[in-house]
Amino acid sequence: MTEASSPATYDELAPDPESPEGRSLLRKAIGASAIGNATEWYDYGVYAATATYLTEAFFPGDLGSIGTMLGFAISFVLRPLGGMVWGPIGDRIGRKSVLAMTILLISGATALIGVLPTHAVAGVWAPILLILLRVIQGFSTGGEYGGAATFMAEYAPDKKRGRYGSFLEFGTLAGFSAGTAIVLLFELLLTDDQMQTWGWRIPFLIALPMGLIGLYLRSQMEDTPVFQELEQEDEIKGTAWTRFKDLLTNYWHPILVMFGMVIALNVVNYTLLAYQPSYLKNTIGLSETSGSVVVLIGQVVMMAMIPFFGRWSDSTGRKPMWWGSLIGLFILALPLYWLMGQGFAWAIVGFVILGLLYIPQLATISATFPAMFPTQVRYAGFAISYNVATAAFGGTAPLVNDAVVENTGWNLFPAVYMMGACAIGLVAMVFLKETAGCSIRGTEIPSKENDFSMLQGMKP
Repeated sequence: MTEASSPATYDELAPDPESPEGRSLLRKAIGASAIGNATEWYDYGVYAATATYLTEAFFPGDLGSIGTMLGFAISFVLRPLGGMVWGPIGDRIGRKSVLAMTILLISGATALIGVLPTHAVAGVWAPILLILLRVIQGFSTGGEYGGAATFMAEYAPDKKRGRYGSFLEFGTLAGFSAGTAIVLLFELLLTDDQMQTWGWRIPFLIALPMGLIGLYLRSQMEDTPVFQELEQEDEIKGTAWTRFKDLLTNYWHPILVMFGMVIALNVVNYTLLAYQPSYLKNTIGLSETSGSVVVLIGQVVMMAMIPFFGRWSDSTGRKPMWWGSLIGLFILALPLYWLMGQGFAWAIVGFVILGLLYIPQLATISATFPAMFPTQVRYAGFAISYNVATAAFGGTAPLVNDAVVENTGWNLFPAVYMMGACAIGLVAMVFLKETAGCSIRGTEIPSKENDFSMLQGMKP
């Protein structure tokens, strides 16, 4: 009778970035994390780029573009509930299982939009079904992003968490850019009539194979070394409800700090990436194609810079990156929005500069936010705080911007709205602890002090 083998240690489970095997495992972790984020943002990219076609198909009449923006915003209504459901489950049973389910729901809901009947065929049921699918997408997204960021952060080496985590946000822009680019491609290949009748549907259908690829990649991975270590030490106890109560009882400080930071992050994010195509067309007067080109150029430049800023944050820290980004956006948002109103070429310049000012935040999300919570509540803490703030402020940004600009004619309002959000973020930054290079293992909030204690043998 053979003796039972002892469980693997953290050092055996964690990938070594200096070895070929470790680098291969890290690449797989990046792919498994980023593909879900790319699929999520592909949906947003397609929805934003097809906004005028969706308005014609589902919201004819008086409601117009407000109805389409409402369809965008409504997907955020259930994001907090999704975070409250998926997050504690992910902290109890592991990150991998939850991420397999969320990517299927996201890609399935997105693809189904491509086969919905229009208002002319189904009447009021057409917008109702569209909004229902957006709600399903939002509920699943409530667990997707926090889980993917946690998964990547817990796989990445402590000293390179910014570098590896930045690729998750590369997936964000890659997905959004792919959605914009594919719609633009079909606009070039098809006539206006073909796009309005059936061409807009095809980009939505492409989400399904993307989701299936993501499911395959995730099925090939083990759960994170950080989570497996706690499981083996029997630190993951109770139910998902236990994890939820523990979070709300003991971790209000990081929840509130992250909430303020996410307001700034996502008001800027959704204004620049989701609302901008409609703004460029309806407010500045650019054509649908020209507006898409402006956004696409900006996204490509941002994608190219994300890994650089992620790696930079490993040496300089996360806080300097956020301070620089928030202050820069607060000072320059208004003049850059004025600049974008001066014509197509100036719109490109203004949008690219705004994107570059925003990138230090975006590139460091996966390194900053997961490190604000200990392992046993990390998924829930990230998912709940992030999604409540996003639902209340980020996802509604296109709707608020569109409503104010349309009713007042104040074309610079999106810049002022971004400035207000950045001011809130600057207040939250005062209370953020620097965690660059810190270990995120164990049941204590990551900090340099806890790292020292672990070295002294006082912590596991």
